[in-house]
Amino acid sequence: MNQTKEHKVTIDIGHGKSIEISTGKLAGLANGSCVLRLGDTTLLAACCSAKAREGVDFLPLQVDYREKYSAAGRFPGGYIKREGRPNDKEILTARLADRPVRPLFPEGFFGEIQIHSLLLSSDGENEPDMLSALGASAALALSDLPFQGPIGALRVGHVNGEFIANPTLVEMENSALNLVYAGLIDKVIMIEGDAKQCSEELLRDAMLFANGIVKKQIAAQNELAKLAGRP
Repeated sequence: MNQTKEHKVTIDIGHGKSIEISTGKLAGLANGSCVLRLGDTTLLAACCSAKAREGVDFLPLQVDYREKYSAAGRFPGGYIKREGRPNDKEILTARLADRPVRPLFPEGFFGEIQIHSLLLSSDGENEPDMLSALGASAALALSDLPFQGPIGALRVGHVNGEFIANPTLVEMENSALNLVYAGLIDKVIMIEGDAKQCSEELLRDAMLFANGIVKKQIAAQNELAKLAGRP
């Protein structure tokens, strides 16, 4: 990977929003790394690997996500002056990235893999959890690991009769749907979420909308991998 030059791609997700994915500037020693930006929320995702240990018959994949006070321009105060162990949100966010990428390694591949996501900055409007899942995919796509992706990942909201990809916190307050979607082109891998009351037709249309965004995300990752990915 050419780590002396930064490469970027931009994904238009509608409603004036775009996700920027760049590589070549940070974490140059990782197998694959990228920085994702949505608004002023920025996240670093990187993956590293090691050879399989003798006797291992499973995929030792570890996915970690961390938020530091510094991402919001703060520092821990009061009695505890240091960052603690991962909280519930960080653990659940790591699982959002783990579940869709874990099945996409070939059968019989038992190499050790670690995927780490670190929130660099938070604008207080855009949630970073889906950036973590997308970043895990992009880092793997840029790496030399046998990842059978990339995937797309997003949250779908439904506000005033319109679907919104990765809605802001304010938009989510007025949304009748909270759908987390991850998948390949025309193939869903993971869905979860909740709704105030949702018809089958609305859920179907939300998934079709999400699939359209996933196609854009996968195309952008493939473009970035051609520019800066490892063979």
